[in-house]
Amino acid sequence: MSERGRSSISEEDFERLQRDYTDATEQFAATNEVLTALGRSSSDPDAVLDTVVESARRLCRCEAAQVYLIEGDYFVLSSSVGLSDEFVDYVETHPLQRDRRTLIGRVTLDREVQQIADVLSDPQYGRQDVQQIGGFRTLISAPMLLDGEVVGALSLWRTEVAPFDERAIALLEAFAAQAAVVVRNVHLVRALEARGAELARRIEQLEALSEVGAAVSSSLVLDEVLSNIIMNAVRFAGCDGGSIMEYLPEDRSFSVRSAYASSAELLRKLRGIRIDVETTLVGRAALEGHPMSVADLDTVELDPHLQLLHDDGWRSVLTVPVLRGTQIIGALVVRRKRTGGFSDETIEFLETFASQSALAVWNARLFRELETKTAELEVVSQHKSEFLASMSHELRTPLNAVIGFSEVLLERMFGELNDRQDEYLRDILSSGRHLLNLLNDILDLSKVEAGRMELAPSTFSVSSAMEYGISMVRERAAMHGLTLTLEVDPTVDVIDSDELRVKQVLLNLLSNAVKFTPDGGRIAVVARRDGDELAVTVTDDGDGIPAEDRERIFESFQQGGRGTQREEGTGLGLTLCRRIVSLLGGRMWLESEVGRGSTFGFTLPLDGPVVESAPQSADHANLPVVVVIDDDRASLDLMTAYLDGLGVQVVHARDGEEGLELIRALGPAAVVLDIRMPGLDGWQVLTRVREDRAMSAVPVIIVSILDERSRGMTLGATDYLVKPVGREELVGALRRVGAVHSGSLPGRNGRPPQDPEEAG
Repeated sequence: MSERGRSSISEEDFERLQRDYTDATEQFAATNEVLTALGRSSSDPDAVLDTVVESARRLCRCEAAQVYLIEGDYFVLSSSVGLSDEFVDYVETHPLQRDRRTLIGRVTLDREVQQIADVLSDPQYGRQDVQQIGGFRTLISAPMLLDGEVVGALSLWRTEVAPFDERAIALLEAFAAQAAVVVRNVHLVRALEARGAELARRIEQLEALSEVGAAVSSSLVLDEVLSNIIMNAVRFAGCDGGSIMEYLPEDRSFSVRSAYASSAELLRKLRGIRIDVETTLVGRAALEGHPMSVADLDTVELDPHLQLLHDDGWRSVLTVPVLRGTQIIGALVVRRKRTGGFSDETIEFLETFASQSALAVWNARLFRELETKTAELEVVSQHKSEFLASMSHELRTPLNAVIGFSEVLLERMFGELNDRQDEYLRDILSSGRHLLNLLNDILDLSKVEAGRMELAPSTFSVSSAMEYGISMVRERAAMHGLTLTLEVDPTVDVIDSDELRVKQVLLNLLSNAVKFTPDGGRIAVVARRDGDELAVTVTDDGDGIPAEDRERIFESFQQGGRGTQREEGTGLGLTLCRRIVSLLGGRMWLESEVGRGSTFGFTLPLDGPVVESAPQSADHANLPVVVVIDDDRASLDLMTAYLDGLGVQVVHARDGEEGLELIRALGPAAVVLDIRMPGLDGWQVLTRVREDRAMSAVPVIIVSILDERSRGMTLGATDYLVKPVGREELVGALRRVGAVHSGSLPGRNGRPPQDPEEAG
C-alpha cells in the first residue's frame, strides 16, 4: 500500500485490516487443507477429522478441539487435539451422556451453536469431574448435522475465561459441517464394507451349502456326508465345535453320528449317554420343531447331554432340529467355549444345513432299506432258480423218453402202426415238444433275469442263419399258402455273435409270423447293414397289433390281441427274445398297423468278439463200440433205439465206475455220458478219462438234463447235448467225431418228423 493510502486510514484500522487479511488467508489455507483431506476421506476418514479439529483449534485460537459422535444415549470421542491422555482415558471410561448437563448434549438436543463463557459459573453444567481434569473455562460447541440428523458435535475450549467472537462461531459452524461430511463418508464406506463383508459371507455360505449339497447327492455313505455338514456348520456359524445326531424312533432317543472339533473322549462319552427326546434340550427342540439355544450353561438346569458338554468346558449351545416334514430325523448341535447368544442369521443358516442333513439321512435310510430288499430279492431269486433247476431235472428225463420213443415208434422201427396209432403218437410227440418248449423258455428267462445266461460267441454266416430260420418254418408256411421271401444285404457276410441265440430269436419271430398271418399271406425277412449294426426284420401282412397291445406282448405270458385268433404258445417267446437281444448288445422293436400287418425287428452289433473253436477230430471209424453211461433205464433204452441199425455196438453202463472199466477195456469209438448219476458223477468220469493217457483220446459226448455246456467243454467234452435229445442230434454228434459213418438215418420215413412250432 502506498504512503498516501496509509495516511488516509488510521493505524488501528490498518492493523485490523491486516489481521482480517491474515485470518482470511489462514482460513482459506485451512479450508483448502480440509477439502484436500476430504478427497481421500474414503481411504483414511480419521485423518480428515484430525485435520478438521487441528484447523478449528488453530483458527479459533483455543487450547483444545474435539469431535464427539453419538452412539445411543452417549457420546464417543472420535478425534481430538490438545487433550491430555488422562482426559482421553477418563472420557472413554466415563462417557458423556446426551443430556443438558454438558454443552455437547445441549447443542445436539437444541440443534444450534452454543457457548458457556465460564463453566464454573454455569449452574446447569453437571460434569465438574471432566472440567477438573481438562481445566477448561470457556466452552463452545456446534452440532454436526447430516441430512437433518444430528450425528455428533464439534467442541472447542479455552482454559481462560475468553468467550469466542462471531468470527470464531462462523468458523466453528463451517468446520462442523465439514466434519459431518466426513462422518457421512465414513458411514457410506462402513456400510459398503459391511455390505461387501456380508456378500462375501453369503458367498462362502452358498459355497458351503453347494459343497454339502454335492456331497449329499453324490455319496450314500452317511457318516462321510454328515461329517462334511457339521464341519461346515461349525466353521460358518463361528462356533468352536459341534455334533450331528440321528433320531432312533424305536428308542425315542438321539444317537451322535458325527462330531467336529471334539476330542475322542468327548465323542465316546456322547455316544455312551442317552439323549432322550422328552427330557433334553435337543429333544424339546425337535418336538417343538424350532431351534433352541442356551447362551450360558451356568444359568440353566442341565440335562445329561448339556451336563456332559459343561463338564468338558463348553459354555453356550445351539440345537437345530433336523426334520422331514413333521418327521424327526435328527438334530444338529453347535457349541462355543464362551458364553453369548446366537444371531438370527446364524440360526437361519444352520436351519438350511439341517435341511441338508435331513436329506442325507433320508437318502441313507432309503439306501439301507434298498440294500435289505435287494438282499431279500436275491435270496428269493436264488430259491426260484433252484426250484426251476430242480423242476427242469425232474421233467427233462421223462420228456426225453416221451419224445424219443414217440419218434422211434413213428419211424416204424418196431413195426407198422395203424392210422389212429400214428395220429395219437404224433399228438404225444407234439405235446411233449410243446411242454419242452415251455420248460426251455421258462429256464432261459430265469437265467437271463438272474444274470446267469452264458453266451457262446462265434463267427458265422448271416445268410446261413437266415436260411436256417426260413427252412424251419417253410413246411408249415406252405400248408397255409404263405409266401416266404429272404433278402440279405450283400455287404453283410459274417457276424460275431452267439449263433444259437440269434437263430432262436429269428425262429421265434418267424414262427409267430406264420402263426398269425392269414392263409395266402406274405412274410418277408430282411437283413441289412445299419451303420455298425446288423438290422433284421420279419414283416407279415396279417391283422396287425392294436396300439394298446404293442408293449404288452413283450411281457411274460402275454400274446396280445391279433384279430380273433388266440393261438397256442408259451407267451414267453417275445419276452425272452427281447432279453436275449439285449444281452447280445442290440435292441428289439415293433411296428404295426391294424389291418396292414406287423414288423418285428432287432439289431446286433457287427463288431462282436470272435471265438475260434478248436477242431475236433478222431479217426475211429473202424471201432464199432459206443459206450452209453446213464443210470436211467429209459434213457439207455432210448439211446440204444436211436443207434439201432447204424453199424455200431452199444454197450451200457449204469454208473460211473462201470463206465470207466468199459472204456479202459473196449477203447470205444465214442462215449455218451450222463452227468447226474449216483456215486461217481459224469464230471468225475470225464475228468478221469482226460487225465488217463490210455483213455484221453476217446471222444466223450455229454447228454444231460444239466445245461452247463461251458463247464463240460472246459473239462474236455467233445460235444454237449441237453436232454431231451432227438435221434438226429445224437447221430449228428457221433458222426462229427467219426464214430458213425455218414449216411441217411434208418427208418421208414428217412428222418424223424419236424415241428416248426418247436421254437416257440
